[in-house]
Parts: sequence; structure tokens; C-alpha cells
Amino acid sequence: MEPEIKYLPNDLLLGEISQILSQGKDVQLMARGSSMLPFIVGDRDSVRMRRMEAVAPGDIVLAEIRQGVYVLHRVVSIVGEEVTLMGDGNLRGCEKCRIGDIKGTVFEIVGRDNRVRKPAKGRLWKALKPIRRTLLAVIRRVI
Repeated sequence: MEPEIKYLPNDLLLGEISQILSQGKDVQLMARGSSMLPFIVGDRDSVRMRRMEAVAPGDIVLAEIRQGVYVLHRVVSIVGEEVTLMGDGNLRGCEKCRIGDIKGTVFEIVGRDNRVRKPAKGRLWKALKPIRRTLLAVIRRVI
């Protein structure tokens, strides 16, 4: 018998996950959407997160960008307390938050085959920015 899958509204689910992370516990969450392609595939890959003492550019984080609105995106830059985030699968558009709005950091990605991998810092992907539109179009058709 197949396990029953229930979808909860993001604000409710991610608010609860945020509370669990604040207690120092690790959380595994099925990714949704395509904003982190090609490194995290929505409805296929899961991410394991924990609250880290510090974050750095290249980290993939769960952040509350507005009250009740969360994103799982990569840290592009940190200036003082302000953090700029962008999904790897996004061609433009960044979000901003404060360091205190980062709820957890991805430390492992679990694929459909249960293979576990460490998240890369995305340096090569960042360097490919001029041709990312084409690469993403191909990746989206293949996946």
C-alpha cells in the first residue's frame, strides 16, 4: 500500500519546520518547485537542514523573506546583516532578508534513489551565468 502524501500550505509547514530547527533539531523536507534546478529537483529530492551558527555565500538556506513567506535558495552575498538570496533555477530576481531570518542551512541533499550528497557552493553554476538560460531550458525538458 502506497503511503498517503499530504500537502500543507507553505506558511504552516515551514513555520513548524522553522520552530523545530530553532530547537537545534535536524529536519528533512521534500523540495517543491524548480527554483533550485539543477541541483535540487522539486518533488523528487529532499533536503536535510539544521540551524548553523554562521552562513556564507554559496550556502543553501531556508529563509523567511516576509512574515510567513519562505524560500529555499542560495546565499549570493552578505553585507552586514543583510543577506541576498537567489534560486539556482532563477534567471533573475533576488530576495533579501536579515541574517536572523535564516532558519536553517542545507547540509545534505537526498535524491530519489536515496543517494545522499553534500550541497556544492555553486561556484561553477555562477560562472555559467551567461549561458544559464539555455542550460536551464535543456534541463527542464530532460527532467
